[in-house]
Amino acid sequence: MKGFQKEALSSDDIARFKELSRLCKGDILTMTAISESGHPGGSMSSLDIFLAVHSFANVSPQSVDAPDRDRIVVSHGHTAPGVYSVLGRLGYFDVDMAVATFRLSGSLFEGHVVRTIPGIDWGSGNLGQGLSAGCGFALASRVFERDNHVFVLMSDGEQTKGQVGEARRFARKYGLNNITVVVDYNKIQISGRTDTVMPCGVIENYMSDCWEVMEVDGHDPAALYQTLRKAQMSKNPVCIVAHTVIGKGVSFMEHKYQYHGKPLNAEEYRTAMKELALEPSLEKYKALRAKEWRYPKRTFVSGAGLAQGTPILYGKEEKTDNRTAYGRALVDVAKTNRSDAAHPLIVVDCDLASSVKTDLFAKEFPDRFFQVGVQEHHAATMVGAASSEGIVGFFSDFGVFGVDETFNQHRLNDQNHTNVKLVCTHVGLDVGEDGKTHQCIDYVGLLRNLYDFKVIVPADPNQTDRAVRAAAALPGNVFVGMGRSKLPAILKEDGTLYFDAAYRFNYGAADVIRKGTKGYLLAMGCLTGPAIEAYDLLKKEGVDIGVIGVSCPLALDEAAMALAAGSGLIVTCEDHHVGTGLGASVALYLAERGYAGKFFRLGIKEYGSSGKPSYLYKQQGLDGHSMADFIKSKIG
Repeated sequence: MKGFQKEALSSDDIARFKELSRLCKGDILTMTAISESGHPGGSMSSLDIFLAVHSFANVSPQSVDAPDRDRIVVSHGHTAPGVYSVLGRLGYFDVDMAVATFRLSGSLFEGHVVRTIPGIDWGSGNLGQGLSAGCGFALASRVFERDNHVFVLMSDGEQTKGQVGEARRFARKYGLNNITVVVDYNKIQISGRTDTVMPCGVIENYMSDCWEVMEVDGHDPAALYQTLRKAQMSKNPVCIVAHTVIGKGVSFMEHKYQYHGKPLNAEEYRTAMKELALEPSLEKYKALRAKEWRYPKRTFVSGAGLAQGTPILYGKEEKTDNRTAYGRALVDVAKTNRSDAAHPLIVVDCDLASSVKTDLFAKEFPDRFFQVGVQEHHAATMVGAASSEGIVGFFSDFGVFGVDETFNQHRLNDQNHTNVKLVCTHVGLDVGEDGKTHQCIDYVGLLRNLYDFKVIVPADPNQTDRAVRAAAALPGNVFVGMGRSKLPAILKEDGTLYFDAAYRFNYGAADVIRKGTKGYLLAMGCLTGPAIEAYDLLKKEGVDIGVIGVSCPLALDEAAMALAAGSGLIVTCEDHHVGTGLGASVALYLAERGYAGKFFRLGIKEYGSSGKPSYLYKQQGLDGHSMADFIKSKIG
């Protein structure tokens, strides 16, 4: 019976469990031996945990995408052989396919678990992130009012990770009592015993964060079942510490850290299979490994198509900051889509609500606003997992925390097909007096490494308003970056708003703000204003240089680039590291197309100091006068 409804396992249940465990051990040893890589020891210590949870939780091969199913996160993704063998034996896919093609080039069954496999709710491998993902799933269940449970299966070694503590505290603060953590406590990790590699009071840590802790023999099916059942009845989040043995079931592997990530050689394999009363099957699976398999396909929808609402216009006499425009647009989008129960919008903050302007949303939608505190790693993973459930998740932070500090978490989100809207303020030298530690000058360079992250850097409050609305509706992960200073509205030559009521933001479209015949300044974000100032200065001297606003540095506009290239002179300017941002994108674009004209890059060449942004820009040649002088020096 699913959902741990039976009071206890019968003798037949236990016998079936033990037989499945024996067969799965053979699968683990075979797939790691045939691929000559993998983690057999830990897979065998976690095996009975995997088997108990996947057998009795409210999940099945027929409900891998059912909204009301339980969620299972395997945080220690290197135990993939154990997971694949259990899922295969329980009918999620052909177990022979998993055993034969484990770690094979082009196979679905990679060395660490991935979400594309039926039965896997979160791709992992980067240790310490699983509980944060579990919190995201639990939070999504609360938002959608689903009565389901989240199981997070973890290793003992990863408990030393700081992000695990961040997630524990979050779960307790928000009363996520539908989470059960099961720690495979075999006391062994890749370099030896956990108490010598890095001591960690696993039980004490969970208790100190007010979790309920239970202990169990992780290889006793009856006890495992009872403990998992009891955990779901608790009014608190529960951690089950399952005492296990690495390499369980094969005498010479047990308690040996060497088998954490070492497959068996041919002789060891035959000996181990004999102990398990199983026939060695390497030859069979070598033949199957050469077969052409049809892997199961799983697709993900990562877009909500939210209505964008009514734009807010900022007049030419009105000077405001992009972050305020963001906060106001966010509230309007949320109000516009209030009745969209299929795609609820949530906002996650890290103790910066008044600075990043999500406090405006918090006042209007307190039940959809989640204050994580100074726990950025957890916030990034948690909002990613929640967004994979159909939620539109906004995560706002300063650039150095929201991008630089959490890049690894966003990388894993990207691989898990999430729908995160990462809106970072305080980027570039525009951060000013906070100094170099807080001047995020490398966000475009970092995010260009992620294949499915769109990047938007708007020029003024009006474009910011439209960009935020578009980001909410765009599919997948979207970054929107801005500084903190108040900016004037970008105007047309006739003095009217450039980003006026008729303007609609289209990702990848550039804006020809001023036309020129002798060259073009390609400006990103807040340097669009200084670029226009340079245009005005040059025009007075009879130098006709145009200005193109590029808000999407990773998706260049073909028509705008052709216009700029046709002039014979292109100069990029950005409040960003000169080697990795807009200039790098344009350089690659021009090189690939054989551009023969002049090309120069203006940007940040060294870390800034504390000071007014205007001073810092002038210091690095990024103010309007410096740009104009630079262009004159290049055209003669």
